[in-house]
This record gives sequence, structure tokens and C-alpha cells, in this order.
Amino acid sequence: MNLKRIILKNIRSYKEQEIHFLEGSTLLSGDIGAGKTSVLLGIEFALFGLQPGQRGSSLLRNGETEGGVIIEFEVDGKNIIIERTLKRKKTISQDYCAITLNGEKKEISVTELKDKILDILSYPKEFSKKQNILYKFTVYTPQEEMKQIILQDPITRINTLRHVFGINKYKTILENVSLLTSKLREEKRLKEGATLNLEQEELSLLSKETELETKHSNLNSIEKELFLKKETRKRIQDEKEKIAEKIEEKNKLQQDIEKTKIIISNKKETLDSNLKQIESLKAQIEELQKLSFDESEIKKLEQEIEIKKKQKKQITDENFEITTSINSLEIKNKENEKTKQNLSHLDICPTCLQDVSPVYKSNVINEIDSNISKNIRQINSLKEEKQRLDNKISKLEEEISLLEKKISDLVFLKIKLEGIKEKTKRLEEFEKSNFALQKDITLLLEHEKDVESLIVDLRKFEKNFLDKQKELEDALNQEKMAEIKVAELKKEIDVFSNQIEEIKDRIKSMKEIKKQLDYLTKLENWLNENFASLISFIEKNVMIKLKKEFSKLFSEWFDMLVSDSFNVYLTDDFTPVIEYQDYEIDYAYLSGGERTAVALAYRLALNQVINSILSKIKTKDFIILDEPTDGFSDQQLDKMRDVLQQLNVRQMIIVSHEQKIEGFVENVIRLKKVSGVSKKEY
Repeated sequence: MNLKRIILKNIRSYKEQEIHFLEGSTLLSGDIGAGKTSVLLGIEFALFGLQPGQRGSSLLRNGETEGGVIIEFEVDGKNIIIERTLKRKKTISQDYCAITLNGEKKEISVTELKDKILDILSYPKEFSKKQNILYKFTVYTPQEEMKQIILQDPITRINTLRHVFGINKYKTILENVSLLTSKLREEKRLKEGATLNLEQEELSLLSKETELETKHSNLNSIEKELFLKKETRKRIQDEKEKIAEKIEEKNKLQQDIEKTKIIISNKKETLDSNLKQIESLKAQIEELQKLSFDESEIKKLEQEIEIKKKQKKQITDENFEITTSINSLEIKNKENEKTKQNLSHLDICPTCLQDVSPVYKSNVINEIDSNISKNIRQINSLKEEKQRLDNKISKLEEEISLLEKKISDLVFLKIKLEGIKEKTKRLEEFEKSNFALQKDITLLLEHEKDVESLIVDLRKFEKNFLDKQKELEDALNQEKMAEIKVAELKKEIDVFSNQIEEIKDRIKSMKEIKKQLDYLTKLENWLNENFASLISFIEKNVMIKLKKEFSKLFSEWFDMLVSDSFNVYLTDDFTPVIEYQDYEIDYAYLSGGERTAVALAYRLALNQVINSILSKIKTKDFIILDEPTDGFSDQQLDKMRDVLQQLNVRQMIIVSHEQKIEGFVENVIRLKKVSGVSKKEY
């Protein structure tokens, strides 16, 4: 990683300041409070945002509502620009985040940006939701924090270093093993409880299977019994049906007798009716034989009718002529009346157009009246004649009607006389029919007697039918009871079969659980006896190796910083031990420069150990030293040159107010504070 520049806006004592960085060693110089540490905090905030427990008020300038940091750096040839802002609301929180990678800018969330930075710097993903401890111990650790690590109790220190070294996973694994074995024991207890009744279930299965075999045996016996009862019922039913056929035969014979009686009755009625007809026909024939008939009398009456019809026609013609004359005269009178009426209003003649005199009109009217009177007299005379003719026509019609009635009576008499032969024939037919009827009645009576004899023989089957019906009902009841027993036993067998299957399923499940229980027991034993011991062994060896390397580096750096004959090393819990002439010196009794030397040596050794373990991280060539010479003597300050050269990193930023350090670095950035605002000196 190569830091290029940072822009601070309303960050701590800065209002707005841009600072550029070069490769090699750079000193941030200035008096105490000039804003040197603010630059370092700005770099950390730009990279990772606010840390857990860190308040925005520790970064945002007092009185300001907004602030932010822009940082530009290079990793593996890629140019990266990070922008973060703070905003004051009810609390101060991160407001805006953006990343520009090779010229392409993207606005993303706080979490996404942190994940992106960890990916760019090749930091383990496990640090995404934790404090930036890896950054602190590889790049920038405030000197006071390093002193706090040295002064912490051993358990806290070793746990912190486990986290930094990334080997706290072994402890996590052991803790997880403990949790897992606890879960396994709990699971075992549950499975032991689930398999507690396995033996009892197996005994129950054996008992159920034995009982099921017994029920199958009973079922065979009952089914045989049912078969026999069905055969008995079928035999009785067949016998009943045969008896029913006899009864049906008797009923048909009974119906035959009823029909025969009806036929006999009908034939007797017909016989009686025929006798009455015979007597009637004999009487009619006898009466008709007394009558006489003359065919010439009908001809005489027809000739007389013809003469009278001719007379009627002649008179009718005369009557029509008279009626025509009356109608003609009445029409003339109507015309005369109309002419008379028109003439009375006529003053000028329509023909000659001369005046018509009253005398002329009077003469004409008188003549018309005379004609009208004459016509009336003639009409009355004709009406009298017409009345006379009408009377004569009526008389002729009566005479013709009377003659026609006489002819009709003679014709009817002729027909009646002609019917004597037919009646005689019918009489003979009735007599023959009566003979046949009498014969049929005799035969039917004999048939009726024979059928009644057969019915008497068949009536004995009625009692047999009732007995057989009762016998069949008993057989059906017994068959039904046997069927119920079979059904109940089959149901019991089904229930037992289901129970057996359920027990088998439970036993199978219990055996499967038993296998799982055996596996869990083996797994628990393996975790406790093998795996946990292996992890502890690995962790112990890793820690021994780290402690050995860490102790060696710590001793080397300390020897470079302190010229006295001190012997330094680390205990198993990474506590620094300082010995002088075989006497152990407590850290609190060291001078200020010696305590700083211990902290700096510890810091540099820790940095090298982490970079060697996490060799892929992109910050291994970048380091920040914050006041590394606090309390150093001039002699120790001179040794810092060797220390800085020995570090051999691509880019190093040192924060110090010691002017002597300026001669040890390649670049110097001077900072000052004017009226409460930090600025860069130009």
C-alpha cells in the first residue's frame, strides 16, 4: 500500500486541509497539539470508518454540522480514492461513503465499503465486524495503547494477541468443541430416552405377532364355518324356491279357475241374451207375416205427385210474372214522385231555356198524379192475384208432402217385409250359437272341477313354504352372524397388523436412533480424547513458535534501542521480562525512555510477526509510528536512525515533535495550529 494524499474537512482541529505523501520515510513534525495525530486518525477513519465504541464527536470539529475525509492510495498498481463524511443530527454518524477504483466511482454503504477495503488490503474477512486490531498492530498503534497491552493482565494480553495473530480460532474451536460435546450429551440423553423402551417394544412385537397368528388360525375356522352356513342357506333357498314354484303353480291354477268362472258367467249371459233375441225375432216374423204390400200403389202415388208438381210449377211461374209487374209499377211511381218534386222547383226549362209557367207545371203535375193513382190501383189488383196464387201453391205443397209420406210408409213396409228372411237367418244363427254355448259351458264346468282338484293337492305346499321361509330366515341369521364374526376378526387382524407395523416402525426408528447414539458416543469420545487434544497441541505449538520468534525479534529491537546490558524475553503469556545483571526489573521501575523502548520493541516485533504470518496483506510495506521516541535520551534518539533503516519498508510515516528525527527521514511535513485551526506549513 502506498498512501498518496488525504483531505481533511472539519476533522478535529482541521477546517479544510490537503496533505500529500511520498514514498519512503515521512515525518509529521510540529508542536504538541499541532494536529499530527488528527492526520493519523483521519487515515484510519477513511479506511475503516468509525470503530465500535468510537463516537463521531471525537472526529467532527466542534460547532460544525458536516465533515469528511478523502484519501487516495495505491495497491498493486490500482489507484483508489475513498470518501467518507460525518453529519451531525441527534448524534454524529457516518452519512456518505464512496469509492473510486481506477477512475470509476461508486457510492456504497458503510458496511459494503469496509468489506471492500478489507478485500483490497487482503485482510481476513473475520475482521469485517470487529475493531481494526490487525491494522493497529501492523500499521498504526498509538504508543500509549502499546504500553497498555504490556501492562494488561496476562489473560487479557494473551487473548488480545490470539486475536491479532489470528489463532484465537483454536480457542474458538475448543469452545465450540465444548459446546458441541455439551450438545452431543444432551442429544444422547434425548436419544437414550427415545430408545429406553426398545426391549419392551421388541417383546410387545413378539406377543402381538403370536396373537396375530392365533387370530389368523381362528379366521380360517370361522371362514370354513361361514362357507358351510352359506351352503346350507343356499340349499334351503333352493328348496324354498321349488316350493314357491308349486305355490305359484297353485296361484296360476286359482287364477285359471277365476277366469273359467268369468268365461262361464259370460257365456251364460250370452246364452240368456240369445234366448231373448230368439223370442223377439219369432214375434217380429209372426207380426210381419200378417202384413200385405202392393207395388202398383206406390207407382200411382208417384204419378199423382208428378201431376201436382207440374201444377205448382205453372202457378209459381204466374206468381213470378205478377211479382215482376208489381216491382215495375212501384219503380215507375218512384220516378214519377221524383219528377213531380223536381218540377215543383223548376222555373226555367233546361231544354229551351224559357220560363215555365205555373199553369204548365200544374197540368204536368196533375197528369203525373193521375198516372200514379192508376199504377197504385193496378198494383193492388196484382197483389190480390198474387195472394190467391200463393195460397194455391201452399195447398199443392201440402198435398205433395202427404203423398210423399204415403210413399215413404209403403217403402218402409216393403223393407220390413224384406227383413223376414234376414230375421229368419239370424234366428237360426242364435239357435246354433246357443247350442255351442251350452256345450262350452259344460266343458268349462268340467275343467273347473279338474283344476279345483289340482289346487287341493297343491295347497299342502303353503304350509311347507312357511316352514321353509322360517328355516331360511334362521339360516340367513346364522350366516350373517358368521359374516359379522369374520368381519370383526378381520378388523381385529387389520388393527393388530397396523399395531405390529407401528411397533416395527418404532423399533426400526429406535434402532436407527441407537445407531446414531452409538455414533454420537464415538464422536463425543473422539472430540474429547482426540480432537480437543490435537487442537490444544497445535495451538500450543503455534504459540510456542510465535513466542519464540516474537521473543527473538523483541530482544533484537530492544538491544538496538538500549545500550545497557539488559536481557529481555517473553514469557508463555507474552509478558515482556527485563533482566539486568540476572535481576528481573519490573516495568514500572524502568525509566521513561526504557519503557518507551520496551513498548516500541514490542510494537516492531509484533508488526514483523504478524506480517510474516499474514504474508498476503497489502499493508506490510506501510507503517506509522506515533511518538516512538517519547522519553528517549539523545543516545537513544541516535539509535533510531538504525531502527528506521532496519525496518526497510516502502512507506513510513513518523509522528514526532523531536527535531532530531528530521535528519533520519526523507520527507518532512510541518504542521502548526493557528487560532485553533491546524494547517500545513508551506
